[in-house]
Amino acid sequence: MTLRSLSPLATASLAVISTLALTACQTMPGATPGTATTPAPALALTPGRTDGADVGRQGLVSAADPRAADAGAQMLRQGGSATDAALATMLALTVVEPQSSGIGGGGFLIMADAAGQVDTVDGREKAPAAATPQWFFKDGQAMAFPQARPGGRSVGVPGSLRLAALAHAQHGKLAWHMLFAPAIKLARDGFAITPRLYHALADNPDIAGLDPAGKALFYGADGQPLPVGTIVRNPALADTLEAVALHGADWFYSGSNAQAIATKVGTAPVNPAPMTTADLAAFKAVARPPVCGRYRQYRICSMGPPSSGATTVLATLGQLERFDLSALGPDSPLAWHLLAESERLAYADRDQYLADPDFVKVPVAGLVDPAYLAQRSQLISAQTALPHVSAGIPAGVTARLAPAKPQPEFGTSHFVTVDRWGNAASYTSTVESAFGSGLMAGGYFLNNELTDFNLDPLRDGQPTANRVEGGKRPRSSMSPTVVFGPDGQIRLVVGAAGGATIPAQVIRALIGVLDWHLTAQQALALPVLFAPGDRVCVEQGTRLEAMIPTLVAMGHAQTQACKMPLKANAIERVGNRWQGAADPRSEGAAIAQ
Repeated sequence: MTLRSLSPLATASLAVISTLALTACQTMPGATPGTATTPAPALALTPGRTDGADVGRQGLVSAADPRAADAGAQMLRQGGSATDAALATMLALTVVEPQSSGIGGGGFLIMADAAGQVDTVDGREKAPAAATPQWFFKDGQAMAFPQARPGGRSVGVPGSLRLAALAHAQHGKLAWHMLFAPAIKLARDGFAITPRLYHALADNPDIAGLDPAGKALFYGADGQPLPVGTIVRNPALADTLEAVALHGADWFYSGSNAQAIATKVGTAPVNPAPMTTADLAAFKAVARPPVCGRYRQYRICSMGPPSSGATTVLATLGQLERFDLSALGPDSPLAWHLLAESERLAYADRDQYLADPDFVKVPVAGLVDPAYLAQRSQLISAQTALPHVSAGIPAGVTARLAPAKPQPEFGTSHFVTVDRWGNAASYTSTVESAFGSGLMAGGYFLNNELTDFNLDPLRDGQPTANRVEGGKRPRSSMSPTVVFGPDGQIRLVVGAAGGATIPAQVIRALIGVLDWHLTAQQALALPVLFAPGDRVCVEQGTRLEAMIPTLVAMGHAQTQACKMPLKANAIERVGNRWQGAADPRSEGAAIAQ
């Protein structure tokens, strides 16, 4: 494994992992060193670069954990495609980043080739057939999110492995079973607990330790999380992965595994709910058309409904196109004011219209139409903020459903890959909140994705688009994105994790690279402004905090510094080389083939 670039946190984490893990293996009788227990090699930055971005001509992977990034890079070294690398990365993250993503959840994958063809796969979870709009009601009232999250009622039918099977059939080059080898080794031989996983365990003991399997895996006899550097082995997950590698994704959705999921959900100690083996057998991943648009001289493609990623990102950018952001630069309060106003308008449309397109007619074309965005842009003033924002009426609206109330979203993991043929994959995977529902089956955590629905199906007595219905997929903020330059070649592959902040993180990265001419690594280090309504959050501890008085004076009365769950990854083309980028807030890494 060649680690040419790690974020500072990842570097520190691997140093701890290497020392403590090696000591643990030397002192534990019968211990077998695993992939994560060998000392990290010396870091070697590309000559002339100081931002720590890995560089490769043949292929590259950027992910939230260096061990998962290496799993993807192994596929590239064996002649695999960008899609193969992305799928192997997802499987490895199931092992080493269980708090964020994995085979017990779902996600969205966008794949692009060097000729500009774009395919997307929707692997978003589904509600069981028995679900109704009052799914999250108790004593006649909608539950609050903390009540709804733990246990069975929040679990959607997992989609990750159906997504993987469909994507592999479309764009895979390696044999299916090869994709699983790194993850199986990590689960079987052991992996070290990183600082980030430790803090997630410490912050969420009631969820991560809800299931006896999770408690036994990650907590000591004293009830405290296992220390950083502890080697964890997950043989149950290794067995599950080996079975899927041998028998294919169908194994996961039938037989003993499907029965284990249904039983776990139906007999959960908190919020038990009806999920059947028929619900699992019926699940299908869907190949959906990408949603693409123009921003200045660039073509940008992202994920359509049930994700709100593409429409929110493209709307925000389209509404900003008439402003010279390049001249303003990242230190201008006016630039951030304009970004806040455009985000507010885009998120208002998102809350009004976005939902599962198999249940609700979503006016996608109207939401990203340049004429509509130009009209919405005229609402933005360079002098003062709008006192209140509301959704517009784009072409294609057939029913005026009520706008949704703000709905908490958390978690997720994003990773990007490119291969020797110039193909790229951008994949966002999630179990929703940290450790999902807290339930485990076969060594993996089951998601709490159904809390991404509107827990209260009505607003002011009118139904909302994103209400719970049987067989429906909840709305998402995931925004895997590919950018093509004026020459038609892939310029940037990017995405983020962090719930509803995801579109804002991606928008920040795109403006940083395309308008402010930063490297992808520098763009991911920019602060984040998140404005999903009349409230504006600026990232705590960044240069944006100093701009709060100016933003308030411009009319953003509800501006405050916020701690947000931010984590992004990217790969950009510079000349004939790929350069990787990983969020400095994370343990992420970019690893070349």
